This record gives sequence, C-alpha cells and structure tokens, in this order.
Amino acid sequence: MRARFALRRLPRWASIATGRPSTNGPQLYYGRDRIPRRDELAHGGIVKFQALAEAWPGSPRDFNIVYLGSSTVPEDVGVLLRLARRRSAIVVWNQNGVAYPGWHGEGWKQTNRPLGQGLHAADRVFFQSAFCKASSDRFLGEPAAPWEVLHNPVDTARFTPTEAPPKRPTLLLGGNRTQAYRFETALRTLTLLPEEWQLLAVGAVPPGAEEGIAELGLETRVELAGPYSQSEAPGLLRRAHVLLHPTYNDACPTFVLEAMACGLPVVYSASGGTPELVGESGIGLPAPLDWERNHPPAPQELRDAVLEAMQRRDQLAPAARRRTVERFDLRQWLDRHRRLFDELAP
Repeated sequence: MRARFALRRLPRWASIATGRPSTNGPQLYYGRDRIPRRDELAHGGIVKFQALAEAWPGSPRDFNIVYLGSSTVPEDVGVLLRLARRRSAIVVWNQNGVAYPGWHGEGWKQTNRPLGQGLHAADRVFFQSAFCKASSDRFLGEPAAPWEVLHNPVDTARFTPTEAPPKRPTLLLGGNRTQAYRFETALRTLTLLPEEWQLLAVGAVPPGAEEGIAELGLETRVELAGPYSQSEAPGLLRRAHVLLHPTYNDACPTFVLEAMACGLPVVYSASGGTPELVGESGIGLPAPLDWERNHPPAPQELRDAVLEAMQRRDQLAPAARRRTVERFDLRQWLDRHRRLFDELAP
C-alpha cells in the first residue's frame, strides 16, 4: 500500500526536488496538486485556501514558501517538509483543531501525528483561535516558532444580508457527516418549536438522516440542501433567520462567520472557539471543557434560545453583520498574510 502511494507521489516529489526557488517575491505551495475553484464543491479548511490561492496562485515548482493547514494536511506531509527544508523554503503552518478522545475516539494520537510534524517544522504558526492554541499546546506541544492567533476570515462583500428573508421562520444547520449528534440535536430542537418553523440543513448529513426525519414526522419541515460550492453559499444562507450551531468544542467554524455576515444571529454551544467569533451577536449555551466526551446543548435549551434570538433578531442580526465586517473580513486576513509573506520571502 505504501509502495503504491510513494509511486503515485514520485513525480511530484521529483518536481519539487529539482525545482529552483524563486527569488522574485513570495511564491506559495499549498501541498496540493490544485485548490478547488469557488464554483466547485468545497468545505471546511479548504475554503480559506481558495482565498489564498486567488491572491497567491500555487507555484508547485518554484515556491519559496510552503503554506499548510492542519485540517487539509496532505498525506505526504513528512516528505514535503523534508523537501522544503532541502531547498530552504519557509514553512507557514495554519493550525485548526486537534484530535482528542471525546471527538475522535480511538486512534486520535495517530491522527495528531502529522499535525505535530507540521507544527514543529514551521517557521511561523497561525492558530485559528485561542481555543486552537490551547488544545494544540495540550495535545501537540507548544511550538518553538513565532505564532499568533488569526481567526478564519469571511468575504463580507459576498456574504451579505438579504432584504427579503423567507416568510416562514427558518433554522439553518451546517452539515457534518461524522458528528451525528449535531443533526439529531437539531431535529429534536425542531420538534419543540412551533409548527411554522422549518430547518434548512446544508452540506453533508449523517447516514440515516432521512429515516430520522421520518421517525419524528418532520418530512414537511426539513429541507436537505446537500453539498454546495462557495459561489452557492450566500444564497443558501440568506434563506434562514437563525443559525443553529450545537457543535461542541468547534475550533473556529468559518460557516458561523459566513452566517453572521449574512445577518443571522447564532444559537450555539459556548465551547471551543465559537464564542470568540460570535461575541454579543448570538446566544451561547454554557458547556464544560471536557476532552473525554461531547456535551451538546439540550434541545429544550436550544428551543428557548432560538425563540429568544428570533424575538431579538432586529438587534442581533445587525450586530452579527457588524462584527464580521469589523473583525473577520477577508481583506484584513489577506493583508496580514501579505505583510508576513513580504517579510519572509526573498
């Protein structure tokens, strides 16, 4: 298996090994053959790489900076880091969350191994939230390189509020195939809300989602929109009134920022890095810090918070929009990278 993997990667490794680093300003390599365009399906950590690649197109042969992310780490990260060192390239590492027993289950140490490789090989480290820094220190160890917290960005010029929200009150839920409790919690919350409420679930859903909807008699109140591209995302988010984000210990969810930029108040688990993003523009439900198991909010608490957020929407919606523009706008994020790249590149 590993022999076949190496054979597939050999052309890429040879190209990197024989290439000559540019001396004409920053040239980046993202450890991937290509970054999806905005009109292609993409989610999670790859979204910010789309923005980076638009500003600094990938240069897999003449790069002088390797920019890698923990949530999109390539399988051959160890080889790439060694090759980067041989050509004196600068390594920038963007650290999201880590694996731990309560989220990952068995094998979490193995999952963390390539993250530790990248973190400790880096010349500069960006942590996506203060929570990311704390969890990384605990499970990967503190980095020797200079670091800073730089939250994920949102393009507030693309993600904008609508002037005509849907007439039927609508909850928005971001999809996740592996953490089934998120979807189950949302369905249970919906059963406690008045009949006119509906749920719009975007992205992937866990196996058995449609059966769960049917068991609760929610067929007419739940829409599964499925996977989507970044170009489709703003239109989807504008179809809702409130974002429901019950994820426990979410490290730095860009989806939350996208919803906020569209003027959606957020009802969320006040755990992980989400409170750093939402601030006073949503309603957080307290949760303990626990690395051994998840603590999603109770559906009854979520129901009460959703109704309160809807009642206060005239106050919370503009606050959510204002917060993203002031603190998390993509242009600020790109400017910080530009200053760093100009400092590091020959």
